[in-house]
Amino acid sequence: MKAWFACTGAELLAMTPDRVAAELAAAQMRRRLSSEPTQLSAWREQAVILADAADRCDGQDWTIAFEYDLLRLEKRIDAVLLTDRAILVLEFKTGATSVSAADRAQAEDYAQDLFDFHAASRGHPILPVIVATRMAKPAPFQPPLPIPGLSPATEASASSLSGLIAASAYSLPQPTAPLSGPAWLAAPYRPVPTIIEAAATLFARNSVADIAAARADAPNLARTTQAIQKALDIARAAGERVVIFVTGIPGAGKTLCGLNTVFGEVRREGSAFLTGNAPLVAVLREALACNRAGIDLALGPSNDPERRKRSGRLRQARHEAAAALQNVHRFLADNAHRDHPPAERVIVFDEAQRAWDAHQAGRDTQRRVSTLTMSEPAHALAIMGRHQGFAAIVALIGGGQEINTGEAGLREWGRVIRSTPGWRAVAAGTVLTATEASQRLADAEEPWLLTDADLHLDISMRSIRDDAAARWVDAVLRGERGEAAAIARASASLPFLVTRSLDAARQGLRAGTPGLRRCGFVRSSGAKRLRAEGFDAQLIGTDEPVAWFLERWPDVRASDALETAATEYACQGLELDTVGLAWGGDFRRGHAGWEAWRFAGTAWQQVRGASETEFIRNTYRVLLTRARYETVIWVPPGSRASDPFHDRTRPAVEMDAIADYLLACGARPLPPPAPPRPAPSLL
Repeated sequence: MKAWFACTGAELLAMTPDRVAAELAAAQMRRRLSSEPTQLSAWREQAVILADAADRCDGQDWTIAFEYDLLRLEKRIDAVLLTDRAILVLEFKTGATSVSAADRAQAEDYAQDLFDFHAASRGHPILPVIVATRMAKPAPFQPPLPIPGLSPATEASASSLSGLIAASAYSLPQPTAPLSGPAWLAAPYRPVPTIIEAAATLFARNSVADIAAARADAPNLARTTQAIQKALDIARAAGERVVIFVTGIPGAGKTLCGLNTVFGEVRREGSAFLTGNAPLVAVLREALACNRAGIDLALGPSNDPERRKRSGRLRQARHEAAAALQNVHRFLADNAHRDHPPAERVIVFDEAQRAWDAHQAGRDTQRRVSTLTMSEPAHALAIMGRHQGFAAIVALIGGGQEINTGEAGLREWGRVIRSTPGWRAVAAGTVLTATEASQRLADAEEPWLLTDADLHLDISMRSIRDDAAARWVDAVLRGERGEAAAIARASASLPFLVTRSLDAARQGLRAGTPGLRRCGFVRSSGAKRLRAEGFDAQLIGTDEPVAWFLERWPDVRASDALETAATEYACQGLELDTVGLAWGGDFRRGHAGWEAWRFAGTAWQQVRGASETEFIRNTYRVLLTRARYETVIWVPPGSRASDPFHDRTRPAVEMDAIADYLLACGARPLPPPAPPRPAPSLL
């Protein structure tokens, strides 16, 4: 049971407030959490208020769950009140005389979390309530709709809560199957964390099993975690060197498994998470540091006094996070020409299929002078091979996400392992059957390769409400309209919506992201003519993505300001709850299917090369798979030939064809925003 303490209304009426506070204090001690005298006082006051409501509303049959853990949010609901017909999520603000917008967002986020992840909550009305105990005149109560689902947050005082509960009961019909308190308490709560939330929770030495028992239809995440652990244990016991390949579709949990290897409860000393994705490194480092320093990122902009006050702790936490999360290119360059082994015996190589080939690794650029002489897979094995005995590389492989030239692919890893004595590999059989030769580890079984089917993840964890999203995206980008439409028809609610209006896209994103959920725009780096549509701003460097992913409105740098868009380079490996995809002219429909285009000078040029075409296709695969809930696809209207100042670089007919194709594949038109419901009179 996730509640610290639960009882019926009758049991609450028979107990003293001190007894309730004592039960909660004991639960707090069992969890090894620090206690404060003010918390005991708050618990006593909550018990008094709820007992009074149970007495006034004849609530002896209610179930009341105090301090209900929401593991995904690393927070707790003060109390969940279960009547026979509704779930009331109660957030108490002891001594408060008013309710802030942040209070409403917090309560709505708690309610949304129950709706999404608690098995017994989705079939009932859920009403979030902020109880500001000393509020003189709460806003008029708006009864919930008499259907299952979420209602907007409402407010109450200590004295008005019982009236609100009575009014909600009066407005809701008696259900065919009354809500059972004991059944609700026993029902599973299976949160699916974001990458940032998961990293922070694992950094606190939790287990991937704790944070992602996740969905009942995705047990392979736990199996894959166990398979990695098993392979590491066998290699350690035998003093062997091993590369463990973890494959999977976008959003299936590969990064989560890698983070668990470095941060989880079985964390091995001398391990590091390496990635060439600079924005991912920067965002995760700052998120982990803030979490370790006790700074709540959901509270607002980074320049608040509380964050400045903790700056000393934050500096130390940043140092700790930097040691565990490293840029793979710098790790290889720093260690390539040393004689001694690195401090790490286990490295997690994120997006390992994107490791550079020998030409790209040895190329000098404006930003660096290369010291590498081999491909990155070859250097990785050479560096880790300096260890006497056990050494391991956990290589995370994301299919269909190659977006740069010079990416070596799985073929190079296979070549290097085959030619480097003392190394072996473990992987799922899918590494032998990929369609593209560059993404096959080998063409047939090899003596150095052991297969384990549990090392492949084929169910999307990112898409919360419909795991058909990744399959639909794949069919759409392959040009299989009929297959995509069939997937859409079989889906309960395909999470892709299309609009031609940027204003409508912004309204839809805000309306579809309640509470503390995050929304934001993404776009292709090649979508150069979005500038003419009034939407050209994109993230640059590594500082901008940190603010974009971690800060909150009214910080204008935040994603939910909806002013700037993350490109495929800034958002790969990360995610948002609701995403707005600004579709550009670099990937459009032609007579034979999808065509890739590049903007040069003043005009578009069609891309003829197969590899570059595939990079652009994969760019849209990345962008279409960043959302945990809905993706709102904005296809600009373009410029029509009849316009007085017709712009040939934005042909409306091309944009129309993209929108028509997406709709034919089963994407839904974005509905107009619903008008606010007037608050009915209770007189």
